[in-house]
Amino acid sequence: MVSSTSRTLRNLSREEAFYFFASIGNYIGESASSLKEFLEKIGSVNTKSLEFHLHREDFEKWVSGTLGDAKLAAQIKDLRTQNITGENLRRQLCLVAARRYKELTTGQQ
Repeated sequence: MVSSTSRTLRNLSREEAFYFFASIGNYIGESASSLKEFLEKIGSVNTKSLEFHLHREDFEKWVSGTLGDAKLAAQIKDLRTQNITGENLRRQLCLVAARRYKELTTGQQ
């Protein structure tokens, strides 16, 4: 049995990766195959892509369903309900994802 921490931190297949879009059908050429890579990408992709995925609940679904991290998914949902946008959204997403990544990698769950 795979622990929830190792499931969340594992490297994913191409099929399981998160693909960033600016709008429906408009792939921006960036993807994330792990929580670490997701954290890196949300720090650099266009904020319109972040807004698009946040409002569609794509981040929550991927984090919960694919990575198996209900805690991080709930934190992202909280951001969605705050209706933040632009660079403020990027900062807040990076903050919650980085904090969760640190918790998981240092065993402070």
